[in-house]
Amino acid sequence: MDKLIYTAMTGASHVLQRQATVSQNLSNSNTPGFRSMVNAFRAVPLVGEGLPTRTFVVDTTTGYDFTPAAMEETGRPLDIAVNGKGWITVQMPDGTEAYTRDGSLQISPQGILQTRSGLPVASDSGQIAIPPDSEITIGADGTVSTVPTGNAPSQGVTVGRIKLVNPPEKSLVRGDDGLFRVKGGAASTVQYSDVTVVPGHLEGSNVHVVETMVDMISLARQFDMQMKVLKTASDDAQQASQILNVTG
Repeated sequence: MDKLIYTAMTGASHVLQRQATVSQNLSNSNTPGFRSMVNAFRAVPLVGEGLPTRTFVVDTTTGYDFTPAAMEETGRPLDIAVNGKGWITVQMPDGTEAYTRDGSLQISPQGILQTRSGLPVASDSGQIAIPPDSEITIGADGTVSTVPTGNAPSQGVTVGRIKLVNPPEKSLVRGDDGLFRVKGGAASTVQYSDVTVVPGHLEGSNVHVVETMVDMISLARQFDMQMKVLKTASDDAQQASQILNVTG
């Protein structure tokens, strides 16, 4: 009886937590470059004197789905999509690095190439400054070139190269801000030759909306099942108590 209660109780609790994860994935189905979280359930025995028959359920975040998503052509010069594996490096306010797949870039009022959230895009020599009144071109290798407005393309000047990296996926963790970082805070090695981008495109989210909605329905049914199991355990306990009272 106690094993049944522990399993059903913790199962219901973690179904709710998993629903929160699935809901977050679904809410980011239109976020460029978003990587969905992957969860799994597992049963864990309780350890302690008098507890060998009890088990409880743990909802384990096994990691993230790093499968590249489809690209959409935008034609915007400041839009880039990472081709295959890899990440765009951004500079955090504290000087550390973080990584994103959202290549919808913009220029700050100070002329700094940055993300839509206002974080500077990193290069091998710091931030990338864009001269005023310039047309921008981003190459497949991340090279950022500018041409004064009205001048010929042959008069272009390279102002920097976006730091494109490809750290081991198992070493990456996502923060509350949605950006990924290497565990321990270490900076990733620059690997320009391994990572390329597609200018004028944006990568979509790799969340499959239909599958995610099916998961939400399945989790709701699992929660109902756990509640029924708890009710069954409660009814059995009451019946057992009545039998003991009669026989006593």
